[in-house]
Amino acid sequence: MSIAAKDVEHVANLARLTLTDDEKEQFTGQLNAILKYAEKLNELDTAGVEPTSHVLPLSNVMREDAPKASLPIEKVLRNAPEAEDDQFKVPAVLE
Repeated sequence: MSIAAKDVEHVANLARLTLTDDEKEQFTGQLNAILKYAEKLNELDTAGVEPTSHVLPLSNVMREDAPKASLPIEKVLRNAPEAEDDQFKVPAVLE
């Protein structure tokens, strides 16, 4: 598989990019080098390798959810530029 300058032009057009002829040539070469490397990886024998989504054996590192008391409303609203009826007051965004 290889990339032609026409393919680079098409993708640039979709991305609304204007490329010079030198840039098109450069990107064509770079993309073809990437594809050549990917083809080389296909030559590896991966028959005994388990599929993974990550190279390290990670598990969920989040703590358990535990309900606890929240901050008092007075303390929360102390940082608000404006408050009204125990709520943050913000400028209207709809008319």
